[in-house]
Amino acid sequence: MDFGLSEEQELLQQSARNFLAHECPTALVRDVMREGDGFPRTLYDKIARMGWTGLIVPEAVGGLGLSMLDLAVLAEEMGRAALPGPFFSSSVLAAMSLIASSARSHKREWLPRLARGDAVGTLAFLEESDRLDAAGIAARCAKTRNGYRLNGTKLFVTDAHVADFIVAAFRGRGTGEAGVTLFVIPRDTPGISVSPLSNVDQTRRPCEVVFRNVDLPSSARLADDGAGWKVLSRVMDAACVVLAADSLGGAQRALEMSVEYSKVRQQFGRPVGSFQALKHMAAEMVSDIEPARSLVWYAAYAFDHERRGASRAASMAKARLSDVYCRTTNHAVQMHGGIGFTWEHDLHFWFKRAKWNETAFGDATFHRERVAQLAGL
Repeated sequence: MDFGLSEEQELLQQSARNFLAHECPTALVRDVMREGDGFPRTLYDKIARMGWTGLIVPEAVGGLGLSMLDLAVLAEEMGRAALPGPFFSSSVLAAMSLIASSARSHKREWLPRLARGDAVGTLAFLEESDRLDAAGIAARCAKTRNGYRLNGTKLFVTDAHVADFIVAAFRGRGTGEAGVTLFVIPRDTPGISVSPLSNVDQTRRPCEVVFRNVDLPSSARLADDGAGWKVLSRVMDAACVVLAADSLGGAQRALEMSVEYSKVRQQFGRPVGSFQALKHMAAEMVSDIEPARSLVWYAAYAFDHERRGASRAASMAKARLSDVYCRTTNHAVQMHGGIGFTWEHDLHFWFKRAKWNETAFGDATFHRERVAQLAGL
């Protein structure tokens, strides 16, 4: 088995790095964090023309039809640039929800628009209990004469304030996984209210979404009654792989910034990088990052080619990279000294992204427990 990238993937990696270095400098990230709705539309128009918004969307509906490993390669570069905006919520969560479902009408309606960058989607999953299993879905869907009526509140719905549609999970009559049903809901449907929430990483904007007597036709259902959890499990695996790749790129960037700073910052007449304490920190960062790269690439490969082991590989990558990214950015702040935790220095972009990635879709403890459960322990 060859774990190296193909020639095409190396080209994607290099072109993404060059594009983001030019089009997504830290000055733009800072502006997006500080102002507006967190959606740099001019940048996303260019990203859509590159085809990235439809990277994993099948070619039959206007996408590039590439693999999860291709998406992981791209996500690593986006993490390296701390890309702000709704790429993760729309081109990963919403797109994968549609792709993993069997609802042809929704695929024909929304996937071409996602691929062209004409629409933004997101996923409404978590609730007040913050549980990531099927028991955490308590928002109710009740059958009516013409379809369904939805009631409930979803939390931490990323980029819902700029989304055109929301894929949302509700509980029907069944219990556990069998009771989960998914719907595709236009954001402007009567009865839906969206409120932005405070967040440590201002490059991603979570929202509270309240559904109050929202009436939908039966055609709004994305997965058959009771089949929604199977789709959500697939989306969670994809989210874990992409977040792990984003973390890998961010950790690499934090390491490079720290090494460069330690070469030019002088103390006692010599560069601070010559002191043993900083050398040890840099060495620990490298020893964390390099083995983790193989873990991410394997998880992405398994997502497409080894379905039976895909969930376990995704959770292993997410657990490991959650730790690596937080530890690396923590070392990076220490290597920078006082300037490292100021607003004026750019390092906090990656420190905050590390904290967001650490808890999004389950922290390291949750995923290590999931690995044990999948192994039958």
